[in-house]
Amino acid sequence: AAPARAISFSVKHTEGVSVEVACRGRAEVGSSPSSGTRWPLNEGTILRFSMNQASTEVNDNKVTVSFYAEGGQPINQAGVFLTGIGISLDVDTDRDGVVEKNNPNKASWTWGPEGHGAILLVSCDKERP
Repeated sequence: AAPARAISFSVKHTEGVSVEVACRGRAEVGSSPSSGTRWPLNEGTILRFSMNQASTEVNDNKVTVSFYAEGGQPINQAGVFLTGIGISLDVDTDRDGVVEKNNPNKASWTWGPEGHGAILLVSCDKERP
């Protein structure tokens, strides 16, 4: 998606986004928007971004990639708006018949009649070829 004359790029992102740039297999943590770090636009360069918490509203986070030509001249920008979706597996962790969202036993599992934790039955067979 980079413009034809682009040789490097920089990344800006909102606080709720984590950015990682991998150049030639070596990962570097993305810098803050004000640092101006530029990475070479080589084949195999990977830009990964993620969110570690749910958004408070739709499109409340953004990543902007700026592309530069020889000599550092800005060519163009590309942006992505992000919405983090929170997913929670709510289960009957203490096996009393009540599904609770914030049960303290949710993060662990103990076997037996006095045990706690969710029992998951996973179907790993191939339903369709």
